[in-house]
Amino acid sequence: MQVKRRSSFWFLLPILFNVIGGIIAFFIIREDDPRKARNCLYLGLVLAVIPILLFVVPVLIGITIFPHVAPPIAPNMHYV
Repeated sequence: MQVKRRSSFWFLLPILFNVIGGIIAFFIIREDDPRKARNCLYLGLVLAVIPILLFVVPVLIGITIFPHVAPPIAPNMHYV
């Protein structure tokens, strides 16, 4: 089987649309260039996981390590 080289511009789909772009690129170029198709899919997955690791995990760790810390209450606020 001869592999047809596809353009590297296919990596823009997962960069712009994360997992959805990676899946689209994978199914379009998988028969012509299976290695690049697989890499597009992996790139989309990695770019979707990075925000979770950067934002969600530290918040969860902060809540479990310091459960007694609450945000400060403004002195002029009165609860009804």
